Amino acid sequence: MPKDNATSNRIEPTSRIEPPSRIEKSALVGEAVHGQRLDRAAASLFPEFSRARLQAWIKDGSLTLSERIARAKDPVVLGDELRLSAVLESKTSWQAQDIPLEILFEDEHLLVVNKPSNLVVHPGAGNPKDTLVNALLAHRKGLSTLPRGGIVHRLDKDTTGLLVVAASSLAQKSLVEQLQTKQVTREYLAVVRGEPTGSGRVEAAIGRHPRQRTKMAVLEHGGKEAVTHYRLSRRLYGHALLSVSLETGRTHQIRVHMAHRGYPLVGDPVYGGRFRIPAGMSDGATTLLRGFKRQALHARVLRFQHPASARILEFEAPVPADLHSLIEALAETPEVV
Repeated sequence: MPKDNATSNRIEPTSRIEPPSRIEKSALVGEAVHGQRLDRAAASLFPEFSRARLQAWIKDGSLTLSERIARAKDPVVLGDELRLSAVLESKTSWQAQDIPLEILFEDEHLLVVNKPSNLVVHPGAGNPKDTLVNALLAHRKGLSTLPRGGIVHRLDKDTTGLLVVAASSLAQKSLVEQLQTKQVTREYLAVVRGEPTGSGRVEAAIGRHPRQRTKMAVLEHGGKEAVTHYRLSRRLYGHALLSVSLETGRTHQIRVHMAHRGYPLVGDPVYGGRFRIPAGMSDGATTLLRGFKRQALHARVLRFQHPASARILEFEAPVPADLHSLIEALAETPEVV
């Protein structure tokens, strides 16, 4: 399987969002779509756009059938011409900011970013700026026309590692579909408290905590399906380094599932439980453990199919310095007491 681990580029963007762009496309109805509904035929003939977006253009007259305004349910016949003349309006009103980005790969359809800790991915209530999306909007012209600025999956604020960002309608549609059909591989490194052996699988539904609404929790009723796989990568003193992969992508999934299994992530301020120091741990390791104030979680590997070329791309992000230091400290031989 080919691997595109491009050299990281520190980019300090200076560009700004361009005005809305116009789309002019046409296609003839062939035998493959003859007799289909207009919206379904349009989705086949213009695969870079979602069916919902095409339906909106049919409704407002931007997508016509043989030079006439038609309904989404109207059938098309052999030889009909579908003509699209539309404007890609901005879907975001967020500020573009010159925030440095570490980009591992970029082409006309997508970007792969190595996200640092202490960076929120998406603007929201209380944080309209200083996010990854604000940086992306400054770096890449046209991302404002895509839903959520091209974001198709997220990492928590203090989780480091790999994110793929859509930069075209074709990529946005394809990547969302790949995530929904579990065709995207996401592998993480996690340092957990406790000493699990071998490997394991956690299948437990996750939903909003019934009392603490800012938290997620494993629920017996009403949660969404969530499946996490883990295996022991390295034994540490009183802790373990795990390789974790996801079948689903629920909010805080790894953090919630590992805490539920009894192996909370080191440094997790929400699900980590009471802080503990294993007996006999060296002073150096104790100091690093006390000072590690974020969840010890890193999105290390990302694998998916390129939306345009269908080539399988795989990326690997190096372990960040703070996590590497923690791992090596916990691997030390404990002091004899």
